Order: sequence, then structure tokens, then C-alpha cells
Amino acid sequence: MANPLRQRRVAERIQHEIGQMLLFDVKDPRLSMVSVTRVTIDRELMQADVYVSAIVDSEAERAEVMIGLGHALGFIRREIGKRIQLRHAPGIAFHWDPGPENLDHISKILDDLKKEGGAQVPPLAPQ
Repeated sequence: MANPLRQRRVAERIQHEIGQMLLFDVKDPRLSMVSVTRVTIDRELMQADVYVSAIVDSEAERAEVMIGLGHALGFIRREIGKRIQLRHAPGIAFHWDPGPENLDHISKILDDLKKEGGAQVPPLAPQ
């Protein structure tokens, strides 16, 4: 079993490598604007949960992205095995992360409220 620091480092490396593959190596047009938001990996370093997101307009587009990721799964896992030196390439499961979409939706609502002028919305403080 890996200690928590090693787990985090491996997860960060997997996130970086999959992000690079989606940018430069995977040629599927459905995956052109997909970003990896986070990766979690189990204590045995055998199963990675990869959370992805993209700004899409409909459920159909989201489904197409997930289908494209399913088609690229074998290539991605094989490349992870080559690029990250582990005994075994971890299994990869892709999950949709709605967080960025939710932020975009909230931002649009706040912009609409500002335009209406009915409510005073304080500016968001930088974090």
C-alpha cells in the first residue's frame, strides 16, 4: 500500500499526463476541449478515478464526450503505463465533474442580476 503522499503524487502525475494526452495525442474531435479537473487513486495504486469537464450545451454533448473518452481509454491507460513508472498501469474510470459548468451558470445568473439593476451584487473577493 502506498502512503498518502505517494498516492497524491501519483494522482497528480496521472492528471498531468492525461491532460497532455488530451491536448496533444488524442485526435478525437469530441475531446478537443476536455479538461481533467482531478484524479483520485486507491491505496494500492490500481484504480484511478479521473474527473473531467468541458463546457457543453446539452446532455447529448456530454454523452458524446464520455463516449469519446471510453473509446480512448485503452490508449490512455497504455500511455499512462509507459509514462508513469509503476508495476502495473492502474485501471481508469472517467467521471463527469459538473463543477465548472455550475460555476459558469452561477456567473451568468449574477451577470443577469447586475444588468437588471434590481439587486446589488457585491463583487466576488479573490481567493
